[in-house]
Amino acid sequence: MAVVEPVIETLKNFASKRTTVEYPEQKESLPDTYRGMLRLDMATCISCSACERICPNKTITMVDVLTDKGVKIMPMVGHERCLFCALCEEVCPPKCLTLTKNYEDFEARDKRTLMKRPEEME
Repeated sequence: MAVVEPVIETLKNFASKRTTVEYPEQKESLPDTYRGMLRLDMATCISCSACERICPNKTITMVDVLTDKGVKIMPMVGHERCLFCALCEEVCPPKCLTLTKNYEDFEARDKRTLMKRPEEME
C-alpha cells in the first residue's frame, strides 16, 4: 500500500493544470501591489536628494548628469541592493521616482548591470 499512494499522487499531478507559464511568450499577471524596477522622470527631478537620504539600504546615490539646462545631480539606483520598500517614492516631492511593474530587467549575469544611472531609468 505504501507504493500505491505516491503513484496515485503522481498521476494526479500529471492530470492537473500547469502552474508555470511559457516565458517570454506568456507573462505572469502581477498584483497591483507588485514593486519592480524604479523609473525616474528626469524632467521633473529637482535634485533634492531626499530619496538618497531616506533609503534604508543606501541603494541610491546622487550623481552628476548633463542635461540641456546644465549639470544636475540625480539618483543612481543599485537595484541589486534595493529592498523595494517604496520610501524613496513616498518622499519624492515632485513624484519623479516611481516603482514600476517591470521585472524583466532583473535578469543579469553581472550584478553591476543592475546599477542604473538616471538616463537608464527613464
